[in-house]
Amino acid sequence: SFRVSRSGLDRGSGGRESRGAMRPILMKGHERPLTFLKYNREGDLLFSCAKDHNPTVWFADNGERLGTYRGHNGAVWCCDVSRDSMRLITGSADQSVKLWNVQTGAQLYSFNFDSPARSVDFSVGDKLAVITTDPFMGLPSTIQVKRIARDPNEQSSESVLTIKGPQGRINRAIWGPLNKTIISAGEDAVVRVWDTETGQLLKESDKETGHQKTVTSLSKSADGSHFLTGSLDKSAKLWDARTLTLIKTYVTERPVNACAISPLLDHVVIGGGQEAVHVTTTDRRAGKFEAKFFHKILQEEIGGVKGHFGPINALAFNPDGRSCMFQTYIFYNSVILHSFSSGGEDGYVRLHHFDPDYFTIKM
Repeated sequence: SFRVSRSGLDRGSGGRESRGAMRPILMKGHERPLTFLKYNREGDLLFSCAKDHNPTVWFADNGERLGTYRGHNGAVWCCDVSRDSMRLITGSADQSVKLWNVQTGAQLYSFNFDSPARSVDFSVGDKLAVITTDPFMGLPSTIQVKRIARDPNEQSSESVLTIKGPQGRINRAIWGPLNKTIISAGEDAVVRVWDTETGQLLKESDKETGHQKTVTSLSKSADGSHFLTGSLDKSAKLWDARTLTLIKTYVTERPVNACAISPLLDHVVIGGGQEAVHVTTTDRRAGKFEAKFFHKILQEEIGGVKGHFGPINALAFNPDGRSCMFQTYIFYNSVILHSFSSGGEDGYVRLHHFDPDYFTIKM
Protein backbone atom coordinates (compact mmCIF):
# COMPACT_ATOMS: atom_id res chain seq x y z
CA SER A 1 0.00 0.00 0.00
CA PHE A 2 2.92 2.33 -0.68
CA ARG A 3 2.56 5.15 -3.16
CA VAL A 4 5.51 7.01 -4.64
CA SER A 5 4.91 10.55 -5.86
CA ARG A 6 7.15 13.46 -6.80
CA SER A 7 7.48 16.58 -4.72
CA GLY A 8 9.81 19.56 -4.73
CA LEU A 9 11.43 21.67 -2.05
CA ASP A 10 9.40 24.84 -2.49
CA ARG A 11 10.74 28.38 -2.72
CA GLY A 12 11.79 29.75 0.65
CA SER A 13 10.85 33.15 2.10
CA GLY A 14 14.09 34.59 0.78
CA GLY A 15 12.74 34.26 -2.76
CA ARG A 16 15.31 31.70 -3.87
CA GLU A 17 14.26 28.70 -5.87
CA SER A 18 15.33 25.50 -4.09
CA ARG A 19 15.50 22.89 -6.80
CA GLY A 20 16.12 19.85 -4.55
CA ALA A 21 13.33 17.56 -5.67
CA MET A 22 12.24 14.73 -3.42
CA ARG A 23 10.31 11.56 -3.97
CA PRO A 24 8.30 10.86 -0.84
CA ILE A 25 7.25 7.31 -0.03
CA LEU A 26 3.96 7.20 1.86
CA MET A 27 3.97 4.64 4.65
CA LYS A 28 0.58 3.71 6.10
CA GLY A 29 0.90 1.38 9.05
CA HIS A 30 -0.73 3.33 11.88
CA GLU A 31 -4.43 3.79 12.57
CA ARG A 32 -3.93 6.94 14.65
CA PRO A 33 -1.75 10.08 14.58
CA LEU A 34 2.04 9.71 14.65
CA THR A 35 3.88 10.88 17.78
CA PHE A 36 7.59 10.10 17.26
CA LEU A 37 10.16 8.86 14.73
CA LYS A 38 13.63 7.42 15.37
CA TYR A 39 16.31 5.97 13.06
CA ASN A 40 18.83 3.43 14.28
CA ARG A 41 22.52 4.39 14.22
CA GLU A 42 23.20 2.80 10.83
CA GLY A 43 20.21 4.54 9.28
CA ASP A 44 18.74 1.37 7.74
CA LEU A 45 15.78 1.06 10.14
CA LEU A 46 13.11 3.61 11.04
CA PHE A 47 10.95 3.21 14.16
CA SER A 48 7.60 4.99 14.43
CA CYS A 49 5.33 5.60 17.41
CA ALA A 50 1.67 6.58 17.31
CA LYS A 51 -1.48 6.84 19.37
CA ASP A 52 -2.57 3.38 18.13
CA HIS A 53 -0.53 1.48 20.77
CA ASN A 54 1.74 -0.33 18.26
CA PRO A 55 5.32 0.90 17.64
CA THR A 56 6.38 -0.12 14.13
CA VAL A 57 9.72 -0.73 12.39
CA TRP A 58 10.32 -0.03 8.68
CA PHE A 59 13.15 -0.39 6.19
CA ALA A 60 14.47 3.15 5.90
CA ASP A 61 15.38 2.88 2.22
CA ASN A 62 12.11 1.76 0.63
CA GLY A 63 9.51 2.13 3.37
CA GLU A 64 8.75 -1.59 3.70
CA ARG A 65 7.11 -2.41 7.02
CA LEU A 66 9.08 -5.07 8.89
CA GLY A 67 6.85 -5.52 11.91
CA THR A 68 5.13 -4.11 14.97
CA TYR A 69 5.78 -4.38 18.71
CA ARG A 70 2.55 -5.44 20.41
CA GLY A 71 2.00 -5.09 24.16
CA HIS A 72 1.14 -1.47 24.98
CA ASN A 73 -2.44 -0.53 25.89
CA GLY A 74 -2.20 3.20 25.28
CA ALA A 75 -0.72 5.82 22.99
CA VAL A 76 3.04 5.39 22.54
CA TRP A 77 4.72 8.78 22.91
CA CYS A 78 8.40 8.09 22.36
CA CYS A 79 11.05 5.49 21.58
CA ASP A 80 14.78 4.96 21.29
CA VAL A 81 16.94 2.18 19.87
CA SER A 82 20.24 0.90 21.21
CA ARG A 83 23.50 1.57 19.37
CA ASP A 84 23.74 -2.07 18.24
CA SER A 85 20.09 -2.03 17.03
CA MET A 86 19.29 -4.97 19.30
CA ARG A 87 16.91 -3.27 21.74
CA LEU A 88 14.02 -0.85 21.46
CA ILE A 89 12.64 1.15 24.39
CA THR A 90 9.15 2.70 24.26
CA GLY A 91 7.20 5.00 26.59
CA SER A 92 3.40 4.94 26.70
CA ALA A 93 0.28 6.53 28.14
CA ASP A 94 -0.48 3.09 29.63
CA GLN A 95 1.95 4.02 32.42
CA SER A 96 4.69 1.69 31.25
CA VAL A 97 8.06 1.75 29.51
CA LYS A 98 8.88 -1.43 27.65
CA LEU A 99 12.11 -2.98 26.38
CA TRP A 100 11.86 -5.05 23.18
CA ASN A 101 14.03 -7.34 21.12
CA VAL A 102 14.24 -5.40 17.84
CA GLN A 103 14.62 -8.48 15.66
CA THR A 104 11.97 -10.77 17.13
CA GLY A 105 9.51 -8.24 18.53
CA ALA A 106 9.58 -10.02 21.89
CA GLN A 107 8.94 -7.92 24.98
CA LEU A 108 11.99 -8.20 27.25
CA TYR A 109 10.87 -6.12 30.25
CA SER A 110 8.23 -3.64 31.40
CA PHE A 111 8.91 -0.74 33.77
CA ASN A 112 5.61 0.19 35.41
CA PHE A 113 4.79 3.65 36.77
CA ASP A 114 1.91 5.44 38.47
CA SER A 115 1.48 7.90 35.62
CA PRO A 116 1.93 8.05 31.81
CA ALA A 117 5.50 7.72 30.52
CA ARG A 118 6.22 10.55 28.08
CA SER A 119 9.88 10.38 27.03
CA VAL A 120 12.63 7.75 26.81
CA ASP A 121 16.30 8.05 25.83
CA PHE A 122 19.22 5.59 26.01
CA SER A 123 22.51 6.92 27.35
CA VAL A 124 25.72 6.73 25.33
CA GLY A 125 26.71 3.11 25.86
CA ASP A 126 23.08 2.00 26.43
CA LYS A 127 23.70 1.12 30.09
CA LEU A 128 21.17 3.70 31.33
CA ALA A 129 17.86 5.11 30.17
CA VAL A 130 16.25 8.40 31.17
CA ILE A 131 12.46 8.33 31.40
CA THR A 132 9.97 11.11 32.13
CA THR A 133 6.53 10.59 33.66
CA ASP A 134 3.60 13.00 33.49
CA PRO A 135 1.89 14.76 36.39
CA PHE A 136 -1.10 12.57 37.21
CA MET A 137 -3.69 12.30 40.01
CA GLY A 138 -1.77 14.67 42.27
CA LEU A 139 1.64 13.19 41.44
CA PRO A 140 4.30 15.57 40.06
CA SER A 141 6.18 15.02 36.84
CA THR A 142 9.39 13.06 37.28
CA ILE A 143 12.67 12.36 35.52
CA GLN A 144 13.89 8.84 36.32
CA VAL A 145 17.07 7.00 35.38
CA LYS A 146 16.97 3.21 35.05
CA ARG A 147 19.96 0.92 34.75
CA ILE A 148 19.64 -1.31 31.66
CA ALA A 149 20.95 -4.83 32.28
CA ARG A 150 22.71 -6.67 29.47
CA ASP A 151 20.77 -9.81 30.39
CA PRO A 152 16.98 -9.15 30.51
CA ASN A 153 16.65 -11.79 33.23
CA GLU A 154 18.73 -9.55 35.50
CA GLN A 155 16.77 -6.39 34.76
CA SER A 156 15.57 -4.41 37.79
CA SER A 157 12.74 -1.88 37.99
CA GLU A 158 14.63 0.22 40.55
CA SER A 159 15.45 3.83 39.62
CA VAL A 160 19.05 4.88 40.23
CA LEU A 161 17.94 8.53 40.15
CA THR A 162 14.55 10.22 40.52
CA ILE A 163 14.08 13.96 40.04
CA LYS A 164 10.76 15.60 40.86
CA GLY A 165 10.11 17.78 37.88
CA PRO A 166 8.79 21.32 37.58
CA GLN A 167 5.14 22.27 37.17
CA GLY A 168 3.48 20.73 34.16
CA ARG A 169 4.48 17.97 31.80
CA ILE A 170 8.07 17.25 30.75
CA ASN A 171 7.71 16.54 27.05
CA ARG A 172 11.30 15.47 26.42
CA ALA A 173 14.46 14.59 28.35
CA ILE A 174 17.76 13.56 26.74
CA TRP A 175 21.30 12.82 27.86
CA GLY A 176 23.85 15.62 27.71
CA PRO A 177 27.53 15.24 26.76
CA LEU A 178 29.25 12.16 28.23
CA ASN A 179 26.05 11.24 30.12
CA LYS A 180 27.02 13.78 32.80
CA THR A 181 23.82 15.79 32.46
CA ILE A 182 20.17 15.38 31.54
CA ILE A 183 18.49 18.09 29.45
CA SER A 184 14.73 18.48 29.84
CA ALA A 185 11.97 20.75 28.53
CA GLY A 186 8.18 20.83 28.54
CA GLU A 187 5.01 22.70 29.36
CA ASP A 188 6.53 25.51 31.41
CA ALA A 189 8.71 26.53 28.40
CA VAL A 190 11.96 26.35 30.40
CA VAL A 191 14.91 24.23 29.25
CA ARG A 192 16.78 22.72 32.21
CA VAL A 193 20.09 20.92 32.70
CA TRP A 194 20.38 18.43 35.59
CA ASP A 195 23.38 16.66 37.13
CA THR A 196 23.02 12.90 36.58
CA GLU A 197 24.92 11.98 39.75
CA THR A 198 23.09 14.18 42.24
CA GLY A 199 19.90 15.21 40.44
CA GLN A 200 20.81 18.82 41.15
CA LEU A 201 19.50 21.53 38.82
CA LEU A 202 22.55 23.07 37.12
CA LYS A 203 21.13 25.52 34.58
CA GLU A 204 17.86 26.99 33.34
CA SER A 205 17.13 28.82 30.10
CA ASP A 206 16.57 32.56 30.36
CA LYS A 207 12.87 33.41 30.52
CA GLU A 208 13.23 36.44 28.24
CA THR A 209 15.37 34.95 25.46
CA GLY A 210 14.03 31.41 25.85
CA HIS A 211 10.73 29.95 24.69
CA GLN A 212 7.49 31.65 25.70
CA LYS A 213 5.17 28.66 25.37
CA THR A 214 5.29 24.86 25.76
CA VAL A 215 8.41 23.17 24.40
CA THR A 216 7.10 20.25 22.34
CA SER A 217 10.29 18.70 20.99
CA LEU A 218 14.02 18.44 21.65
CA SER A 219 16.56 16.99 19.22
CA LYS A 220 20.33 16.54 19.54
CA SER A 221 22.96 17.19 16.89
CA ALA A 222 24.91 14.19 15.59
CA ASP A 223 27.91 14.94 17.83
CA GLY A 224 25.77 15.90 20.84
CA SER A 225 27.40 19.32 21.18
CA HIS A 226 24.17 21.24 20.61
CA PHE A 227 20.44 20.62 20.48
CA LEU A 228 17.30 22.06 18.94
CA THR A 229 14.00 22.77 20.70
CA GLY A 230 10.61 23.39 19.09
CA SER A 231 7.79 25.27 20.78
CA LEU A 232 4.15 26.30 20.46
CA ASP A 233 5.48 29.90 20.49
CA LYS A 234 6.10 29.37 16.72
CA SER A 235 9.87 29.15 17.01
CA ALA A 236 12.71 26.68 17.27
CA LYS A 237 15.93 27.42 19.12
CA LEU A 238 19.46 26.03 18.92
CA TRP A 239 21.36 25.66 22.22
CA ASP A 240 24.86 24.71 23.37
CA ALA A 241 24.49 21.40 25.22
CA ARG A 242 27.21 22.17 27.80
CA THR A 243 26.57 25.82 28.63
CA LEU A 244 22.88 26.16 27.66
CA THR A 245 23.86 29.24 25.67
CA LEU A 246 21.22 30.20 23.10
CA ILE A 247 22.92 30.06 19.68
CA LYS A 248 20.19 30.62 17.07
CA THR A 249 16.43 31.16 16.78
CA TYR A 250 14.28 30.10 13.80
CA VAL A 251 10.94 31.89 13.55
CA THR A 252 7.99 30.42 11.70
CA GLU A 253 4.28 31.25 11.41
CA ARG A 254 2.93 28.07 12.98
CA PRO A 255 3.20 26.23 16.30
CA VAL A 256 6.21 23.89 16.16
CA ASN A 257 5.51 20.26 17.10
CA ALA A 258 8.73 18.66 15.84
CA CYS A 259 12.27 19.58 14.81
CA ALA A 260 15.50 17.90 13.70
CA ILE A 261 19.10 18.79 12.85
CA SER A 262 20.70 17.56 9.63
CA PRO A 263 23.79 15.39 10.25
CA LEU A 264 25.35 16.30 6.89
CA LEU A 265 24.52 19.92 6.11
CA ASP A 266 23.96 23.14 8.06
CA HIS A 267 20.20 22.69 7.91
CA VAL A 268 17.41 22.23 10.44
CA VAL A 269 13.88 21.09 9.67
CA ILE A 270 10.82 22.25 11.59
CA GLY A 271 7.26 20.94 11.41
CA GLY A 272 3.93 21.66 13.02
CA GLY A 273 0.63 23.30 12.15
CA GLN A 274 -2.67 23.96 13.80
CA GLU A 275 -3.65 21.83 16.75
CA ALA A 276 -5.93 18.97 15.76
CA VAL A 277 -8.96 20.48 17.50
CA HIS A 278 -8.64 23.59 15.32
CA VAL A 279 -8.42 21.78 11.99
CA THR A 280 -11.64 22.33 10.04
CA THR A 281 -10.38 21.69 6.51
CA THR A 282 -8.42 19.03 4.65
CA ASP A 283 -6.66 21.65 2.51
CA ARG A 284 -2.94 21.06 3.09
CA ARG A 285 -2.06 24.72 2.54
CA ALA A 286 -4.74 26.07 4.87
CA GLY A 287 -3.26 24.17 7.80
CA LYS A 288 0.35 24.89 6.80
CA PHE A 289 1.16 21.21 7.04
CA GLU A 290 4.69 21.29 5.66
CA ALA A 291 8.19 20.69 6.90
CA LYS A 292 10.19 23.93 6.75
CA PHE A 293 13.95 23.92 6.16
CA PHE A 294 16.16 26.64 7.67
CA HIS A 295 19.88 27.34 7.30
CA LYS A 296 21.30 26.48 10.71
CA ILE A 297 23.81 29.34 10.78
CA LEU A 298 22.09 32.07 8.75
CA GLN A 299 18.65 31.33 10.29
CA GLU A 300 17.05 31.90 6.87
CA GLU A 301 14.25 29.75 5.53
CA ILE A 302 15.45 27.62 2.60
CA GLY A 303 12.17 26.03 1.60
CA GLY A 304 9.46 23.60 2.56
CA VAL A 305 8.10 20.15 1.79
CA LYS A 306 4.31 19.82 1.74
CA GLY A 307 2.22 16.70 1.79
CA HIS A 308 0.66 15.93 5.17
CA PHE A 309 -3.10 16.37 5.58
CA GLY A 310 -2.71 17.25 9.24
CA PRO A 311 -0.14 18.78 11.60
CA ILE A 312 3.37 17.30 11.54
CA ASN A 313 4.06 15.69 14.91
CA ALA A 314 7.42 13.98 14.28
CA LEU A 315 10.56 14.59 12.21
CA ALA A 316 13.86 12.73 11.89
CA PHE A 317 16.93 12.90 9.64
CA ASN A 318 18.61 9.69 8.59
CA PRO A 319 21.81 9.76 10.70
CA ASP A 320 24.12 8.08 8.18
CA GLY A 321 23.44 8.69 4.52
CA ARG A 322 26.50 6.68 3.48
CA SER A 323 25.20 3.33 4.71
CA CYS A 324 22.11 3.07 2.50
CA MET A 325 22.08 1.67 -1.02
CA PHE A 326 18.77 3.04 -2.30
CA GLN A 327 18.89 5.92 -4.82
CA THR A 328 22.53 6.69 -4.14
CA TYR A 329 24.31 9.54 -5.87
CA ILE A 330 27.93 10.45 -6.45
CA PHE A 331 28.69 13.72 -4.70
CA TYR A 332 32.20 15.02 -3.94
CA ASN A 333 33.60 11.55 -4.78
CA SER A 334 31.56 9.81 -2.10
CA VAL A 335 28.28 7.94 -2.14
CA ILE A 336 25.59 9.83 -0.27
CA LEU A 337 21.93 9.15 0.31
CA HIS A 338 20.37 11.79 2.52
CA SER A 339 16.81 11.44 3.66
CA PHE A 340 14.39 12.54 6.33
CA SER A 341 11.02 11.32 7.47
CA SER A 342 7.95 13.08 8.82
CA GLY A 343 4.99 11.74 10.77
CA GLY A 344 1.63 13.47 10.88
CA GLU A 345 -1.72 13.75 12.56
CA ASP A 346 -3.01 12.07 9.37
CA GLY A 347 -1.45 8.74 10.42
CA TYR A 348 1.09 8.68 7.59
CA VAL A 349 4.87 8.49 7.69
CA ARG A 350 6.38 10.24 4.67
CA LEU A 351 9.90 9.16 3.72
CA HIS A 352 11.77 11.76 1.64
CA HIS A 353 14.98 11.02 -0.27
CA PHE A 354 16.92 14.07 -1.43
CA ASP A 355 18.01 14.51 -5.03
CA PRO A 356 21.59 15.73 -5.71
CA ASP A 357 20.44 19.35 -6.20
CA TYR A 358 19.61 19.51 -2.50
CA PHE A 359 23.33 19.36 -1.68
CA THR A 360 24.12 22.35 -3.90
CA ILE A 361 21.46 24.78 -2.64
CA LYS A 362 23.08 28.23 -2.52
CA MET A 363 21.99 30.77 0.06
